[in-house]
Amino acid sequence: MKALVQRVRFARVTVGPDVVGEIGPGVCVLLGVAEDDSDDEARRLARRVASLRIFENEAGRLDRSVLDTGGAALVVSQFTLIADSKRQKGTRPDFSKAARPEVAEPLYEHFCQALRDLGVSVETGVFGARMLVELVNDGPVTIILEI
Repeated sequence: MKALVQRVRFARVTVGPDVVGEIGPGVCVLLGVAEDDSDDEARRLARRVASLRIFENEAGRLDRSVLDTGGAALVVSQFTLIADSKRQKGTRPDFSKAARPEVAEPLYEHFCQALRDLGVSVETGVFGARMLVELVNDGPVTIILEI
């Protein structure tokens, strides 16, 4: 399981003409689920995201988490994070390690619920839909977490 976490001032996801998830300050999490991931890994990754100290304290140090700041999370499923581009012969990434939708969707939902259980307000995209993600990356701060 892999998460690309961006500290944002604002993030929104739309499907067609509809806004399906929107947050103010917090984190935008692009979440990739691999074929061998588990509920336990989803919980552990949610804890890491919730406690990741990427927000500034009064002295300007990155010393606060999304929980500390009361920020929210916009979580968007993105199987392309699991792409393997190292062993390719051409220019097309290999997506074969990404979990099938019937495996990935429950783990994505489990990750989102685990964040909520930790006290993070969570908005989501629509699993499997073609989405447009808009955000203002604050810093910019972008961290890749893997479990």
